[in-house]
Amino acid sequence: MSIIAAAAFICTPIAVWDGDGPVWCQEGPKIRIANISARELDGSCRRGHPCPRASGIDARDALVRLLGGPTGRWDTGHIEVRSRTMHCSALGDSYGRTVASCTLADGRDLAQAMIATGTVARW
Repeated sequence: MSIIAAAAFICTPIAVWDGDGPVWCQEGPKIRIANISARELDGSCRRGHPCPRASGIDARDALVRLLGGPTGRWDTGHIEVRSRTMHCSALGDSYGRTVASCTLADGRDLAQAMIATGTVARW
């Protein structure tokens, strides 16, 4: 039995869509944060995903704050952020996004930091 290591990469977040991603990286990837689930911005939850109590907007805003706060908004509705580089491990893909586990510049796990905000569910 072989174990395949997750591919490591860096991500400097530049924009956020919702509370579990995608997070757009300056380096190119769009990340879906592994091991958490947030409501969609319209308040719905995807079938088969955990459905947290907090709104999708509250989850998105919590993620934006963790990534340094808003610096603008794209025409598409994405919230622009200016964040320090994170270290990530790719675990797979989902809907054209890289599912990843990331560590913030201060050493905290991004998914655990989001869970601590109370706006997402563990998945």
